Formats: sequence, structure tokens, C-alpha cells
Amino acid sequence: MPDPGYLLKLAHAIMPYGKYAGVRLVDLPEPYVVWFSQKGFPEGDLGEMLKNIYEIKVNGLEYLFKPLIK
Repeated sequence: MPDPGYLLKLAHAIMPYGKYAGVRLVDLPEPYVVWFSQKGFPEGDLGEMLKNIYEIKVNGLEYLFKPLIK
């Protein structure tokens, strides 16, 4: 069963390193997330979150985060 709090966690997750360090994952530019999908996502929670952000962005579902981010 999906975790209902996961979307909220994903909405507030921050990129910890690189050019976009400090930026919310949901606010990362789509080409950057696509690059990760082609090169390989990092291991662990960050990689799983980036995979989900990739799916959300390529399917145009970013609007799901609007009510969660203030």
C-alpha cells in the first residue's frame, strides 16, 4: 500500500549536492532530471526520490505539489 506521507516528503526534499544543491527536487529543471535517468540515479533514498520526480515531470504531474508547498 502506498505511503500517503511520501508525496509530502517528496515535495520538501532538497537536492543535497551539485549545481542545484539546496533546490527542492520538484523544482529541478526537467533536463537535469532526464540526464539523471540516462546516466543512472544515485543509490538510496535520493535515487528513489529522483526516479519519482522524473516520472512526475515527464507525465506533467507537477501540479500535485502546488497545495503541498507553501
